[in-house]
Amino acid sequence: MKEQFGFSGIGQLNVTIPSVRAINYRFGFIGVGNMGGALAKAASRSTKQIILCDHDAEKAAKLANRIGCEFADSRTVTAESEYIFLGVKPQMMAELLEEIKATLEKHRDAILVSMAAGLSIETIRKMAGGSYKVIRIMPNLAVEVGKGEILYTTSENVSKVDIGKFLNLMKHAGHLTGIEEELMDAGCSVSGCGPAFVFKFVRGLAQGGVEVGLDPETALALAIQTVRGAAKMLENGDDLIDNMIEKVCSPGGSTIEGVKKLDEAGMEEAVRAAVAASYQRNVELGQS
Repeated sequence: MKEQFGFSGIGQLNVTIPSVRAINYRFGFIGVGNMGGALAKAASRSTKQIILCDHDAEKAAKLANRIGCEFADSRTVTAESEYIFLGVKPQMMAELLEEIKATLEKHRDAILVSMAAGLSIETIRKMAGGSYKVIRIMPNLAVEVGKGEILYTTSENVSKVDIGKFLNLMKHAGHLTGIEEELMDAGCSVSGCGPAFVFKFVRGLAQGGVEVGLDPETALALAIQTVRGAAKMLENGDDLIDNMIEKVCSPGGSTIEGVKKLDEAGMEEAVRAAVAASYQRNVELGQS
């Protein structure tokens, strides 16, 4: 009988499933879409004790081959992994946890790692049917290039050893920040959603360069390097952002004319509204 959720249907594909050794893998990923795949790639720079699963078994097989790990079905991943990454959308979490519930009951010391926006630790536990150890994370896509931001919080039964091991294995993903769970939705609306806002700004900056005569490749390269340098200045500088803006805006110069246009368009207000809208959606996802 085919599994409703699809993560156990690997046998339908014309791929050879490697035999799974009777050991505990450090990380098991159930779902290797954009974020799950990015995290798996980052984790593979610390350990090859990784096993993958996805409803698209061919995708899991290709990624496993690329990063040098193994792939299997959802129940095998659950049974054999120390940290089990639940890489599915919030709306699909209950179905996934129902599928692996019986296997989880035999692996009570497993640590569930959820990256589902809006779903609290308590909600994950209810769906899983037990007071499992849970690490809730909110990563952004830059983890794939080792420059990500990962917010994390844990259930009370996750030990310092568990946390330390997790942080060490994920160190190549970027920066990890511990945060109170009630602030996760707010934090995610900045760091998790923020890259898309930055990408739109960079695209606008590059398009502006094209409109005044630059070729598209040069304009984009200049925009990327400008954002990279500005971020580094913010990271290393001791000045307030207002003072840093003033340093670039010489009176009567060209920069201040551009900043006036940004102010007239309400750029900062629009960004604040974007963060607020993302936060509200995070809350809604947790209530649905």
